[in-house]
Amino acid sequence: MAIVPRVLCQRLIRSTQQVLNRKSGNRPFHTSLKLNAERLFTEKHEWVLVNGKIGTVGISDYAQEALGDVVFAQLPDIGTEVKQKDECGALESVKAASEIYSPLSGKVVEKNKQVEETPSLINSSCYDKGWLFKLELTNEAELQELLKESKYKEYLKTQESH
Repeated sequence: MAIVPRVLCQRLIRSTQQVLNRKSGNRPFHTSLKLNAERLFTEKHEWVLVNGKIGTVGISDYAQEALGDVVFAQLPDIGTEVKQKDECGALESVKAASEIYSPLSGKVVEKNKQVEETPSLINSSCYDKGWLFKLELTNEAELQELLKESKYKEYLKTQESH
């Protein structure tokens, strides 16, 4: 059920890109779809997108939908050292509160101040503007423990049946 709006959004993006490309004479490109393919997930519903030694962390669409309207975000401070699976922040919504767990070990190098000021960005754009923090990775081997998007979707199906 949560996938339908995302699919429609992706179709709209592709249609818009095709129109713009026809007008400008450029060939079609699909960056947003490529980014989704590289995103890795945890069973606690955090995601990480790694670029070099920096991992951008957020929560999944499934998690933001389960939380409901996010009204408060407590993110880890820059310079904080975290270990994989450590609690490092919290989100509060009108329905519940939830801890944020680090998907990987590293040092926090940036936090999304916009999310702290406007937590609803997590609901409206969890994979883009609603990211939470960035880590300088200290143990790249931990990437092997994370789920690729297809495996994460399979995992979600097992959770929905419980």
